[in-house]
Amino acid sequence: MGLFSKPRPTPLDGVDVVLADLDGVVYAGPGALPYAVDSLNLVAERRRVGYITNNASRTDVSVAEHLTSLGLTVAPHEVVTSPQAAMRLLTSMVPPPAKLLIVGGEGLVVEAEKAGYTVTRSAEDAPDAVVQGFAPEVAWTDLAEAAFALQLPEDEGGIPWIATNSDWTIPRERGVAPGNGTLVSAVHTAVGRLATVAGKPETPIFEEAIARFGASKTLFIGDRLDTDIMGAARVGIDSVLVFTGIDRPKHVLAAPEGSRPTFILSDLRELHEPYPQTQRKDGVVTVNGASVRVVGGDVEILAEGSRHIDLVRAGATAIWDSGTPVFVLRVPEKLYEDPFHRP
Repeated sequence: MGLFSKPRPTPLDGVDVVLADLDGVVYAGPGALPYAVDSLNLVAERRRVGYITNNASRTDVSVAEHLTSLGLTVAPHEVVTSPQAAMRLLTSMVPPPAKLLIVGGEGLVVEAEKAGYTVTRSAEDAPDAVVQGFAPEVAWTDLAEAAFALQLPEDEGGIPWIATNSDWTIPRERGVAPGNGTLVSAVHTAVGRLATVAGKPETPIFEEAIARFGASKTLFIGDRLDTDIMGAARVGIDSVLVFTGIDRPKHVLAAPEGSRPTFILSDLRELHEPYPQTQRKDGVVTVNGASVRVVGGDVEILAEGSRHIDLVRAGATAIWDSGTPVFVLRVPEKLYEDPFHRP
């Protein structure tokens, strides 16, 4: 670097608020993911850090306690949950003290009661709306009660149905498990109705977080393209996709417009590293010595570089720039390699 050269920016440059997803970013199950805690503590030395979760099974208090036990310092108001977003959305449809049939855990019940609603678990109590969120204890009987309450279509006088989120899967310490979207889909299959979604990738949960933290330039960190990255794009903020959760290199290569991250990281240590520039010349995309181009229906690796993450970055950019869907391209297996940490 020359005497008067400026250091290359990191993903954090100019950012005053960092918002992070939890499952697959900070932890998988009860345990912290490698490097996450130290990296986020370093972020918090100079910036405000908030946490957004689509997981509706716990309260903001219990989430803050869990994060603090892992080595972070987090207050309840620094946790934005999908049940909070659901209550914000619901008040414009069915104001309190209406009766809500809750399908979910303590996190959903607590937020409903804080908002002034009456809670029931039975369709026989004539609820005014159904609110559904993930909890490990949700059973077939809970899904059945929701289906019984939602038999009548809303345009024929049926009650509203709010889902906290539509994540198909959730990362756990033993692997990937069905998420709330899977459970919502079961009810949908039974009644033929679609739920209104409050959490990611819809905007209410992001708007709540940005307003709560008074952010002027926000960076959101997530592990899923279809919820985290899409949601950040919808509210116009930069995003990080980190390979410690659900989505893998093959998903990034295939990411549609509107679900493409600003930054792609192996793990959260790279938040503090200079992010390499993407160079384009004569149809070749180069990132830190890794070079890829798309010629006709072929994706060609011209140089692998010294780090696989740079090859993924170059490959993704080349494919995105080509405007060609990845499924009609011949992609080298090397680009699909996945040496990154998985939950």
